[in-house]
Amino acid sequence: MPAGAPAPEPPVAAGEEGAASALAELASAQAVLAPERLDADAARAELAPAEAAPAPPAGGPLWLRFRLNGQRRELRVDPSRRLLAVIREDLGLTGTKRSCEIGRCGACMVLVDGEPMNSCLLSAYQCQEADIVTIEGLRDERAERVKSAFLEEGGFQCGYCTPGMVVSVTSMLAANPCPSRAETEEALAGNICRCTGYGSIFRAVCRASAGEPDANLI
Repeated sequence: MPAGAPAPEPPVAAGEEGAASALAELASAQAVLAPERLDADAARAELAPAEAAPAPPAGGPLWLRFRLNGQRRELRVDPSRRLLAVIREDLGLTGTKRSCEIGRCGACMVLVDGEPMNSCLLSAYQCQEADIVTIEGLRDERAERVKSAFLEEGGFQCGYCTPGMVVSVTSMLAANPCPSRAETEEALAGNICRCTGYGSIFRAVCRASAGEPDANLI
């Protein structure tokens, strides 16, 4: 061997050659997917709340006292127990649906002090002395009009998202009896339907609206 020449690399066994090839392919795939992962991480960061929820009180279970569908309720629960679990499992009201459990689909929507909120994101200690209304408690004239409109327009297929939709639409119409298409889309941005394509839902909102609704809503 000439002086200064690099030493030859040892021969690679067949199995080692296959492993090296697989690692090279994996590295190439990771390089391609890296930007997508970064984009996904950035998207998750944008969706994160600006401020973290306050920490639950220290210690054991607490006495949770609140009004549910007009009735005073009091039960002993873990402070971090989700309102969704309290409603469905502890109190047996299963109209509020469990789905994504990260506040993205709206199936678990309830009214908390008059505002539509995802019960999967609320801990028990955050609901102390709150006034909570579930789909079972929506029985006023406006809510019944919304329910009838969903039936008449076929604003559902599997029906799993419907309770949350009805809660959101009823809340919207309480504040805005004759919404435009854009206002309806904004109000329902937190409610996902995987079946209907939303056309029949918008028609249901149109039917339930007071007065002459925006023609673009249909």
